[in-house]
Amino acid sequence: MPKIEFGTGGIRAEMGEAQGLMNRETVAVATQGLANYLNSHKTPGKELKACISHDSRNNSRLFAEVTRDVLCANGIKVYIFEGIRPTPELSYAVRTTGSDAGVMITASHNPKEYNGYKVFGSDGAQVTSPVDTDIVAEVARIRSIDQCLLDSPDKAPFEVLGEEMDRRYLDDILSLMLSPEARAKHPELKFVYTPLHGCGVNLVPRCLERLGFRNVFHVPEQDVPDGNFPTVVSPNPEEATALKMALDRARETGADIVLATDPDADRMGIAVRNDDGELVLLNGNQTASVLTYYILSRWKELGKLDGKQYLVKTIVTTELVREIAESFGVKVYNVLTGFKYIAEVVRRNEGKTTFVCGGEESYGFNVGEFVRDKDAQIACSMVAECACWAAEQGLTFYQLLQKIYARYGYRKEGLASLVLKGEDGSLRIREMMSSLRSDPPARLCGSPVVKVVDYLDTAKTGLPSSNVLQFFDEDGDVVSVRPSGTEPKIKFYFGARGDDADERLAKLRQQFVSAQ
Repeated sequence: MPKIEFGTGGIRAEMGEAQGLMNRETVAVATQGLANYLNSHKTPGKELKACISHDSRNNSRLFAEVTRDVLCANGIKVYIFEGIRPTPELSYAVRTTGSDAGVMITASHNPKEYNGYKVFGSDGAQVTSPVDTDIVAEVARIRSIDQCLLDSPDKAPFEVLGEEMDRRYLDDILSLMLSPEARAKHPELKFVYTPLHGCGVNLVPRCLERLGFRNVFHVPEQDVPDGNFPTVVSPNPEEATALKMALDRARETGADIVLATDPDADRMGIAVRNDDGELVLLNGNQTASVLTYYILSRWKELGKLDGKQYLVKTIVTTELVREIAESFGVKVYNVLTGFKYIAEVVRRNEGKTTFVCGGEESYGFNVGEFVRDKDAQIACSMVAECACWAAEQGLTFYQLLQKIYARYGYRKEGLASLVLKGEDGSLRIREMMSSLRSDPPARLCGSPVVKVVDYLDTAKTGLPSSNVLQFFDEDGDVVSVRPSGTEPKIKFYFGARGDDADERLAKLRQQFVSAQ
């Protein structure tokens, strides 16, 4: 049987008929394992329920229907969306329907050859340990496809979700907004939006329209949901090439801001105009920093900060987010990479303290507790509103970022990945991590290393064990190193601080990546 493993993003693999690839059999086995887990943990007398959604990738609907059939055949009532829907709406629907689990068929921003399978718990968050390992253990017990139920005389019913769930989801998103007066005063702001052939195509424009934004321009060729992603090399809003058509459209229309979402509409990339009127891309750290500053500023202005609020960031996300939050007296939690760990903190604190927002450097952001995953619908709406709030102060979005740098210090972040496929690649990655552990760098950019954090050591970090290393220097630079949980690569995250941060970032890349 295919080897099934849950990484930071669940199952994610190229599609094909071979073992270990994404196909009907792989999906059926994974779903049977999930069904066995749910039934083994069932409360007597309680009806088991699950939600299913999928993005626009090739075979996504097929895989969603296989998932539905296996769950129903195992006596689990299913709610399945009528068509493509974003991952965050799946998270929302799990909570809204009171389901015990959710499944999203997506490979996020991976190339067109990929698809994937994400499992969500009853809180609407992606499953974490020990639930994920328990599900995998159930999958491992399945030795033949004949053990997977696809039909049963006792099969449970399924219900189709559509416009009613969309409306509830959008209503709750709009309730998170903070500056209706600023929005009303700045109808002149122009936006270009592209879903990159994904499932943000309907809901992001509807959010912006309901917020009162009328100058929203589309990229018509990319409004078409298409798993082949014909107009981009990769549908990843982190990559400049993916936004080329949207940037061209912005130059044509004179738009102020470009918004782009990935195929399952949980990640968002943006471009804004600098002081010379040129469109520049912001990375996930910069966008998260601006939104954090905006949201906390408004909460303070509205008298909503009383010491019972908190933010969450991942360990590889800029320390600027932490500094901003602490300047407002708001507690910050640091968690492992993956939005499921942010959601885990929200679950632990539910009913005790209030989650304001959280983000990660990989272009994920969320606000409020309705959704337990990153949400591009919420993020796009918040960026648009933040631009209006900045305009009230005579600032552009870009100038607001510069104001933040002036207050907290200039930062420059970067990410480099080494792709190392096959057994030799895996061995090389292990050797690099071992070498950095046994012989850590003494300096970063000439500045003494003052702290080394090894996330394998749970006793010292207070977090689940993870193969991640971090190095902090005296000047505020930080380097994080981790093997990817979903791809054959090792990642280097760089954070440089100071007026010479651009130069320092280049030196960090040279020190860690070029040396390999």
